[in-house]
Amino acid sequence: MPNAKVLAEKQQLVSEVADKLRNSACTVVADYRGLSVAQSTELRKQLREAGVELHVIKNTLTRRATAATELTELDEHLTGPSAIAFSSDIIAPAKILSNFAKKNDALKVKGGVVEGRVVDAAQIKALADLPSREGLLSMLLSVLQAPMRNFALAVKAVGEQKEQA
Repeated sequence: MPNAKVLAEKQQLVSEVADKLRNSACTVVADYRGLSVAQSTELRKQLREAGVELHVIKNTLTRRATAATELTELDEHLTGPSAIAFSSDIIAPAKILSNFAKKNDALKVKGGVVEGRVVDAAQIKALADLPSREGLLSMLLSVLQAPMRNFALAVKAVGEQKEQA
């Protein structure tokens, strides 16, 4: 029979993980087996600077949290050592973990949850390849400015043509 105090702590942890799964815009599960202490520290530092929480939680407790949040499809990614990154930013955890995995073969992205939908590692990588919010806004701005810029250039060219004539 498990200790009542330990059981209460585990139930508290399961409810906290379930809340994080519900409230996170993006959750990424990664296998961290083989990372050195220095690499792990560097990864945690990068994630912390981006406002991403990284936790290592037992898979059985995480499975109970996924059952509570109806995200049981995530259970297939919960094998072996798993680090779970929670964030309110959709792109940050995917981008940081994917870029870190490119430089360090020991880290492998398994899958995750994006806005309540379970996704696999390929979809996390595709999400990581998207430009940042600022990059997307600058692309949109340049697309919106292009017609006005072209019109101004055309008016200027007509004015110069008339000046020469």
